Amino acid sequence: MNNYHYNKNLKQLARDLRNNPTKAENRMWYDVLSDQRFLGYKFTRQRPIDQYIVDFFCKELLLIIEIDGKSHEYDDAIIKDRLRENRLTELGFVLIRFSDWEVMNQMDVVQSLLKEKVGEINDAVS
Repeated sequence: MNNYHYNKNLKQLARDLRNNPTKAENRMWYDVLSDQRFLGYKFTRQRPIDQYIVDFFCKELLLIIEIDGKSHEYDDAIIKDRLRENRLTELGFVLIRFSDWEVMNQMDVVQSLLKEKVGEINDAVS
């Protein structure tokens, strides 16, 4: 996997997004993922992969975490998200999605689901 399908052409846009996170992205980063806080795994923010910029990425697990705001609830966004997910899955990545609301109001559930997903990935590799 050539550097995990990193797209250097999206580097500046990814940097801009990292510098202007949503409240939910900020909470997920600082409360759960930064400093290898989540089960000892290292995550990066706003990683350019293929033609997309994903919210969070763990190379070791090939795991992508997406945090979706209200704009993802509309039909055209749902279709785009499905195409995006299909493409990233074809490339060998595992995706998990949470809504802004879940991150802001049910962090215990988010962490539980994330632990479950990591367990599934580890079981599949074993």
